[in-house]
Order: sequence, then C-alpha cells, then structure tokens
Amino acid sequence: MPRRHIHVTGAAEAPLRAALRALRTELAVPEEFPPAVLAEAEAAAKAPRLPAHDATDLPFFTIDPPTSTDLDQAMHLARRADGGYRVHYAIADVAAFVTPGGALDAEAHRRVLTLYFPDGKVPLHPAVLSEGAASLLPGEPRPALLWRIDLDAQGRRVATDVRRALVRSRAKLDYATVQRQIDDGTAEEPVALLRDIGRLREALEAERGGISLNVPEQEIVETDHTYSLAYRAPLPADAWNAQISLLTGMAAADLMTAAGTGILRTLPTAPDGAVARLRRSAQALGVRWPHHVSYADVVRSADPAEPRHAAFLQECTTLLRGAGYTVFTDGHVPTPAVHAAVADEYTHCTAPLRRLVDRYAGELCVSAVAGNEPPEWVRAALPALPDEMAAGSRRANTVERESVDTVEAALLSGRVGEIFDAYVIDVKEREPAVGTVHLDDPAVVARIQGGTSRLPLGEWLRVRLAEADPGSSKVLFAPA
Repeated sequence: MPRRHIHVTGAAEAPLRAALRALRTELAVPEEFPPAVLAEAEAAAKAPRLPAHDATDLPFFTIDPPTSTDLDQAMHLARRADGGYRVHYAIADVAAFVTPGGALDAEAHRRVLTLYFPDGKVPLHPAVLSEGAASLLPGEPRPALLWRIDLDAQGRRVATDVRRALVRSRAKLDYATVQRQIDDGTAEEPVALLRDIGRLREALEAERGGISLNVPEQEIVETDHTYSLAYRAPLPADAWNAQISLLTGMAAADLMTAAGTGILRTLPTAPDGAVARLRRSAQALGVRWPHHVSYADVVRSADPAEPRHAAFLQECTTLLRGAGYTVFTDGHVPTPAVHAAVADEYTHCTAPLRRLVDRYAGELCVSAVAGNEPPEWVRAALPALPDEMAAGSRRANTVERESVDTVEAALLSGRVGEIFDAYVIDVKEREPAVGTVHLDDPAVVARIQGGTSRLPLGEWLRVRLAEADPGSSKVLFAPA
C-alpha cells in the first residue's frame, strides 16, 4: 500500500503534468511493453486456461474506486445456518493467462509492481489483461481463485478452501455507494454483511494487538479556477473491505505453513526509538496519547477526517518500514514469522494483477488444499522472490515519495515568500534547527530549516515558504 495516496484530477495545470512526465524519465520507469509481451498478452486474452469448476451462479460484487478497471477481487457474503458467516472471495487468476518462462512472465518479473503516479499508473501487466480479460469486470465470466472461508458468530475462521473456478461479478460498486447503502439500510444482504463481518474482524484485530492504518488520501481540489491540496478521509467501508483481504491473507499463510512451503509477508516489531519519535509527533499534533495507552489503541482512536489526526496517521506509516518477504520450504517455517501490524502470520495473495508475489502465493495455496506439491515453476521462482519484491518496493516507494514532493512543489511554486501556520512535528536530534512541519491548509508535510535556534517541537509556528521547485521535487520552509 502506498504510504501517501495522492490523486491529480483533470484540473491540474500543464506544468505539473510536465514535471510528472520528467519524473518518469528520471526514474527510468518501464512504461511501454515490448511487442513480444503485448503479442503474448493478446493471445492469452483470447485463450486463457479455464477451470472445470463453475461458480458463476454466485452473485459476486466488487468494491473499488469508481474509475478502477483492474479489479483483482470480488466477494459474496452470506449467513450460515449456525449463526456464522460464509465469505466467498474471488481473486483474479493471473496464472490462467501467464505462461511460466514466457515473455509476459519475464516482463512481470522486471516490473514487479504496478506503479502509481498522481496522474496515472504504470501497470504490471498489459491493459488487455489487467483491465480486460483477467479483470473481474461485471457481467463477464472470468477464471479466478475462489476462496471459501467460514466464520463463526464472532468472526473467527473455522474452515478454509480455495480452488480454481469460473466466476462472474454482477456489480461494480465503489466505497461511497457501499457506505451510503449500508448507512441508509438499502444495501442487499451480501453487501450489508460487509459491515457486520468487518466490525467482527476489527474487534478480533484489536484483541490480538493488530492495527490497520486508515491513511487519508491527499487530493488536488479545484476552487475558483485554482487548485490546492486537501485530505480525503477514508470511509468505514474502506476498512471493512480491507478486513476481507486481511482475512484471506491470514488464511493463506496458515495453508502454506501447514503445507511446509510458502512465502510470508513479515514485519518486525518497531524499535522503541521509532515509537518514541511517533509519541513526539502525536504531542506536536495535539493527538492525545496517555502513557498507559498502546500505539494500536491510539491509532484506532484517531479520526482521519481531522487534519491533525490525518497527519499523525501519515507519520504512523514509518513504523511499517522493514516489511519484507520470507520464503520457507521443506517444512522449515521461520520463527518468528509474523507481521507486526497484523499481529499474526500473513501473506500477500489478493492483488495478483498489481503485485507479482500474489500469483505465486495463490498457486501455493491451491496446491496445499488439493494435497499436491507446488508446481515446479513456483518452487523454482521462490528463492529469488524476496529480493525481486524488495527491489520493486524500493522503486515504488521512490515513485510515491518523489510524486508527492513534485505535486506539493508544483502547487506551491507561485507562493514562495508567503507565510503559513504550521506545527512542528519532528526535530532532528543532531540538527535541532532542522525538522518537519505540518500545514493544515494546504495539506502539506515538508522540511523546515534556516533558523539559528532549536525548533519548538509540538508547538505552533509561523513559517515562510523558502523554496518550491517542481523540477527538483523540493519544498522547503523557514521560520518566519
């Protein structure tokens, strides 16, 4: 998940788009697919490997942003007779289209992840697959990995199955529509149950000490023929939907560890120094954090619609640094093997159109349930996957960081010398005149330096915009 989401609408001016194009060139982003890859994708789109099991009778639905067409997941939720729940979760079967060792496979290993720029994306797979034949678009039969996860009345998992199946989504929903239908009572039961199951899973997450970050999105907002940055808070439906994905990732990790071969998403516990730094940021932003309250509880109490809480949630993502992938074979499961934020064993398996590793994790789970050894092409690729994913993640993080900096610099470029109200949310220990400030309006978090005295951590400060250069992706403030 990107650390800082940002979206540019059609209102953005040409200089900003020019700066983003230059950023693509600077980072050597592989935008165009080679002809051999496109040809293989076109052929695969016309003749995928279809499964024998037909589950097109299940009325699946997808939940994504309104403009999304690369739809990895579709779900159907139902009550069970014993008071529990049944989650059917269909994941796009990319392996039905990608031949191991082919040009399409090699290109996916080169790209690793879909890259998200503010004005568009650079996909992992050609659009004929990722936004067409492999995407779980409504009304279209699609090959999928069909998960069936049974929960008890408290939301705990009691049974798991996954197999290849042909599915058909009935509706493409967005978060705002789902939230509105649930709130006003017009949602059909399969949609309405998202709130019930989501809340149960959130309660279990809190019980085991896990945490989900509802990080706000930075948006460019057009007002009176000009534009500025603002935060958009996620809806509860965003979090409930994420709980279904987390549930599946945890179920997949259990299947792989039981089978003795797999790849886990792991994250070490944050060091005390990182938590102490976050406490300083909370103090700076006026976020209440009593000493007896855990980090997870503070995050759960934060309101992403409140600007200072939004900035705090952005800072919380620093505790997710150090996440990686851990491969195990022949039954030698690493210890510990948990993801600290999930507070359990977990893997990535629900976004194969956008993330390379998910295709392999899904294949491992299908093999585990069937009682088969994983295919040789999966076993052969496993040892290199952690390094490939790490390299891809570094590039994605650079794209994200530089994109945000470029957008902020472009939006502020005509305001150099202006005075803003800000809060000092971080100060460098060895350079106390250098730190980070958060502006409520516009929604900017940037560097400050230039004074001769220690910055007042946790206090309000008048700051002057000293530099805003989209060409260098640099925004710099100084004490006013």
